[in-house]
Amino acid sequence: MGEREVFIVGEKESFLIRVLLKKLNESEIKAGFVKNGINTINAALAGGHENALLVYYMETGEEIPAEIIRFLIDKLTDEERQFILIGDSADTRSVVDRVPGDIIYKTFNRPLDNDRFVKDLFEFFGKVEAGEFRKNILIVDDDPTYMGLVREWLKGRYKVSMATSGLQAIKWLGKNTVDLILLDHEMPVTSGPQVLEMLRSDEDTKNIPVIFLTGKGDKQSVMAVVALKPEGYLLKSIEKEELLSNLDQFFMKRKG
Repeated sequence: MGEREVFIVGEKESFLIRVLLKKLNESEIKAGFVKNGINTINAALAGGHENALLVYYMETGEEIPAEIIRFLIDKLTDEERQFILIGDSADTRSVVDRVPGDIIYKTFNRPLDNDRFVKDLFEFFGKVEAGEFRKNILIVDDDPTYMGLVREWLKGRYKVSMATSGLQAIKWLGKNTVDLILLDHEMPVTSGPQVLEMLRSDEDTKNIPVIFLTGKGDKQSVMAVVALKPEGYLLKSIEKEELLSNLDQFFMKRKG
């Protein structure tokens, strides 16, 4: 279990913020105050605090400067993080209307119920520890040994599911969602290209990105698969760091 850490961002460390900090620390959530500003927020999140949760505390009538909002959008989107907003409903609405919904975990109205807030923070950190905010990758391969190896490589950064056949993958996708499929080429009964054709022909799965991760590197196999327009084609000889780099680049491109 990682350290549960929160930074409360505000214009000043007011009495109410000090009370909230004390409550959080007593609840075994490490909490500190950060004065509002691009440099101060950036510095707080560096040096071993990359997993800390930002909580922006708005005073009554406060407007967050446009450059701060733009900074938060860019940084939190790039790092796939979220933040929490506290303030009067009219003030927080002006922020919510300008920020993508997926980077605001929750908005809390003032006066803040501190006990409820702490409970919701524990819920948030529980989801983080369970990997609920990570991208979900489905590996489809009939070789359980290789599939287990790739899962070990990815599980620290992604939520990983596995299927040992194309038909098992199709059935799994009927009940689950996924951000990317890593698909083997040569499998018994239903080959990788056949699985991709089935995915593309179904309205519910046609837009799921697929990258082939396979030992089939001959020109004929590659050309046949490229014609189906997967998002990529990687060989199983790939090393761990290269695979992680390719996946990072893939998800970064999709943000744009």
